[in-house]
Amino acid sequence: MIEAVTRWIGQHAHRLTAFDPEAPLSDLRPMVDIVGDAEVVAIGSSTRQARELSVLSHRIVRLLVEELGFRSVALEGDDASRVGLDEYIRTGVGDPRAMLSEARSFWQTEEILELVRWMRSFNLRHPEDPVRFVGAFQEQISPLDGLASIEQSLAEGTIRWYERTADKIVYWGGLAHTAVGDPRTVSPSSPPLTHRNAGSYLRERFGADYVSIGMTFHHGTAPYPIPAPPAEFADAALGNAGLDAYLLDLRADGPAPVRAWLDTPTMTRLIGPEYDPDDNAAYHISGGSLANWFDVVLHAREVTPVRSLANAH
Repeated sequence: MIEAVTRWIGQHAHRLTAFDPEAPLSDLRPMVDIVGDAEVVAIGSSTRQARELSVLSHRIVRLLVEELGFRSVALEGDDASRVGLDEYIRTGVGDPRAMLSEARSFWQTEEILELVRWMRSFNLRHPEDPVRFVGAFQEQISPLDGLASIEQSLAEGTIRWYERTADKIVYWGGLAHTAVGDPRTVSPSSPPLTHRNAGSYLRERFGADYVSIGMTFHHGTAPYPIPAPPAEFADAALGNAGLDAYLLDLRADGPAPVRAWLDTPTMTRLIGPEYDPDDNAAYHISGGSLANWFDVVLHAREVTPVRSLANAH
């Protein structure tokens, strides 16, 4: 089966050729047909600490805003208005680097700064039709309320923003939140955490107008060395296709063995701020299939670390 899968990937994948946020978007052009008339597109990364996945996510945001009319960006994990970023992209007031230094740690990267500066530049070019951050889309829920409540809050905040503004929304977050998981299990934890996630609520609300993008990788450094995934992980087959980086429409036609692989429950890696390479197999989500979780996958075979603002000179 795996040989058929890697052969199918080689035949259907669209090569990605640029890891510069300002590069032309021609290699991402297949996304236009995949997204279609969707109202919410979620970009979920298996790690927030890989430069390649962050730059590709930025370029998808550019494509959705510049060519498909998306006008709100939900940047998961903090409140853009709290740290002043929403005002900055609207008015140019303030220093976005300083603002990001007050945000949660995984916003404190050069890659997020590049996104913020691009959003400001877009607004300078389109003052009559600006892009904005989704405001306070995550309600202030204590972790004591449970992760299941946080997932529901993430989705409900996004839905309320859409109903209030009618904006098409790009949701940039973590793969565990954006995959369509009803339910899905996050590991490692003791016991493993199984519940509905934000992506499942958004799919329930928007149907096919919610597009789930999975950003995956095979190995690399982010910021610690991460070896190849176990053979049973979906990421292993994605990384063994012989391509450095590519886009794969999981809804494309395929022979029976390929569809069986896409539709069979699997695991895909999930690397957070804390990671032990000696326990590599423990870091994953499970409880669903690749085709259930995502509509499309963007895969980078090897990744390098994001650039910390704290280390910038």
